[in-house]
Amino acid sequence: MGKHRKNLSSEVLEFMQSFVDDNGYPPTFEEIMEAVGLSSKSHVDYYLVALEEAGAIERTPRTPRGLRLVRREADKFEVKIEGRIAAGQPIELADEPDQEIELTADIADPRKDLYALEVRGDSMVDQLVGDGDILVVERKRVADKGQMAVVHLKDSNAATLKRVYPEGARVRLQPSHPTLPPIYVDARDVEIQGRIVAIIRRL
Repeated sequence: MGKHRKNLSSEVLEFMQSFVDDNGYPPTFEEIMEAVGLSSKSHVDYYLVALEEAGAIERTPRTPRGLRLVRREADKFEVKIEGRIAAGQPIELADEPDQEIELTADIADPRKDLYALEVRGDSMVDQLVGDGDILVVERKRVADKGQMAVVHLKDSNAATLKRVYPEGARVRLQPSHPTLPPIYVDARDVEIQGRIVAIIRRL
């Protein structure tokens, strides 16, 4: 039983780390249950208790996404804030080019080529991103289908934050809001400047 518990606990922790890297927030019990192949929420809770006892996570009771990966002092590193982004506008360079944000390895992988952007205005609330929030971005020229990415539209010299869906000669840029329509652009006009790996909320 101990060996079985240890292996599944590791799978749950690895999924949580991957989910946080991709989305910037922790998974729900249902998402863990489906990803790891557990049969009930009580089974999920069993392994989360084991991880909590091991000091790997913390939990906030009666909260849908009340899981948190524990940050360790040794995991801290800094990422440079390179500019500001507002939907449909060019990215502004940072006023203080040496300004940095401190992160930990449970938020983003320090081995990746990372930079940060500060969100200006409320035009990205459809992405659950508000004024003053910080986007942690992995510098990449491609984005997988459905990934949230910083997109530069070359014809209009504008930047936007959308989920990217390549569709042959065009690209669908999809807001994360059911009432907002997608934007379709020529694939030649799209320049991916990085995929979002974490969102640091302004308190």
